[in-house]
Amino acid sequence: MPFEIIRNDITKMQVDAIVNPTNPTLFGTAGIDGRLHNIEGPRLREETATFGTLELGQCVVTKAYRLPAGHIIHTAGPVWKGGQEKEEEILRNCYRNALMLAQENHFETVAFPLIASGVLGFPKDIALNIAVRTIGEFLLFHEMIVYLVVYDKQAYQLSADLYRSVREYIDDNYIQEQPILKMSRRFEELEGACYEAAKPVMDVREVRQKKKSIKDLVIHLDETFSEMLQRLIDEKGLTDPEVYKKANVTKQTFSKIRNNSQYSPTKQTVLAFAIALELSLDEAKDLLLKAGFALSNSNRFDVIMSYFFERKNYDIHLINEVLFEYDENLLGL
Repeated sequence: MPFEIIRNDITKMQVDAIVNPTNPTLFGTAGIDGRLHNIEGPRLREETATFGTLELGQCVVTKAYRLPAGHIIHTAGPVWKGGQEKEEEILRNCYRNALMLAQENHFETVAFPLIASGVLGFPKDIALNIAVRTIGEFLLFHEMIVYLVVYDKQAYQLSADLYRSVREYIDDNYIQEQPILKMSRRFEELEGACYEAAKPVMDVREVRQKKKSIKDLVIHLDETFSEMLQRLIDEKGLTDPEVYKKANVTKQTFSKIRNNSQYSPTKQTVLAFAIALELSLDEAKDLLLKAGFALSNSNRFDVIMSYFFERKNYDIHLINEVLFEYDENLLGL
């Protein structure tokens, strides 16, 4: 997918470039910078020394020598001083400038760490939000595959309010599977869909919406997933690039879907498009059914997705932050 959060050691990423948070002299002894200089030896120091001093947020590119990556993009990150000295804007510039430098060098794959969240003291939830938002904004207008590489769980932290809200929703809605009543996951999902459809409706607007949903299902009974997706894009007056970029799906994958009416997507891809199209929960379920899927309260991934659809929160990168926190598959492809 164009943007993915993964757990890995950034020094082992096989990408066109990895990003190294350094200091203005481009020679640090701690964190990722220290590890890179230990791995690469004097050759890297000789090359970085030719650049002189970096301004905060500025970036330069060097060879990667012994690393699996092709190049290293070095950026001078800000020290956290309480947020009163434009630290957040400087951190955004670290990401923006690194991405622009990658584009200038025709790099197709780039891996970032969570810049400034270690020895520079940036609060992890703020650093995560800035990283995800800045990368996501860039990818809306550019073609590139970007990884945010998290070394361990301690290096990653959602905002407390979001985590609490999702946790409470899961506690209220998630039905644990009982070992004595085990059945196939496919049957559980369909059973959950039937249960949702059978629940009493308390709001007139929900009744109307459900009637409209059923009517649409009958009219477009023979539609495939690919055909329904294209119809929804047209009905909402959106362009293909607007949709597949918001869905965190590559242009190549979207082309396969568009050109093959029998294309079988993953559940994560279907839901990514439902988010990009800003569908209601019922509309998302209709799209899922076209691909042979459903939502179930006995599936934590499904419960998390229902949380965002119910709240009409269509920020796919925020959703993926939460899914990553719960070790679930991310949206997109």
